[in-house]
Amino acid sequence: MSGKGAPVREAVNGSDLDVVIVAGTWHEEITEGLIAGARRTLDAAGAKHHLVRVAGSFELPVVSKVALEAGADAVVALGVIIRGGTPHFEFVASAATDGLTRVALDTGKPVGFGVLTLDDEQQGRDRAGLEGSQEDKGAEAADAALRTALTLRQLRELRLDDDQL
Repeated sequence: MSGKGAPVREAVNGSDLDVVIVAGTWHEEITEGLIAGARRTLDAAGAKHHLVRVAGSFELPVVSKVALEAGADAVVALGVIIRGGTPHFEFVASAATDGLTRVALDTGKPVGFGVLTLDDEQQGRDRAGLEGSQEDKGAEAADAALRTALTLRQLRELRLDDDQL
């Protein structure tokens, strides 16, 4: 499991953050687990959040960009891509990953990356925060989005303070 060595994190206060969870609809059991983990993390931080569903992982970047441009402080992008017998997996995984990275850089706002790229459904169940799962990638993606939003805010405030000197 890739979760070995993950840092132990203290809770964060996200009570003044507005976060949009953007989630695909493929592989419902796994996706619902990811959404539940993200919601638990956002609720624990006190962050306001909304859920937007999209057809699949390919659509995550454009919807995430619009959510951030509309005023969201961060996005948590959740999707499930399972390898099949054609190159479709590589194309969709690359498009989602590259697209979400571009959205974060273009908007200057965080995108918590919770897109699972899997060889089979069991790998997804192991990572989705379901009962018996070894990891909770939805929670991890939400935590990363919250922490990054707060860090960016602190850095921007630092710059403002320096400009006022």
